[in-house]
Amino acid sequence: MRAALEAAFGPDRLQIRDDSHRHAGHAGAQDGRGHFHVEIVSAAFAGLSPIQRHRAVYAALGELMTTDIHALQIRAQAPTEQE
Repeated sequence: MRAALEAAFGPDRLQIRDDSHRHAGHAGAQDGRGHFHVEIVSAAFAGLSPIQRHRAVYAALGELMTTDIHALQIRAQAPTEQE
């Protein structure tokens, strides 16, 4: 996941948290796919709406969205939007 996001966005900051342990026994966790939280800051997100940013992240992750990821929480920002 990290390699795909770094290659696609060249982020200034990238944090990936695996929250799968918090969903043990959840129907979506039984197939082995995980729950993740991504915070990414990249100039590539400048001028994009939140939906466009999420779609770009999904596209960058490609096949991982069907093989490794069950749920993905995304916080995608341009460098000028950092808190």
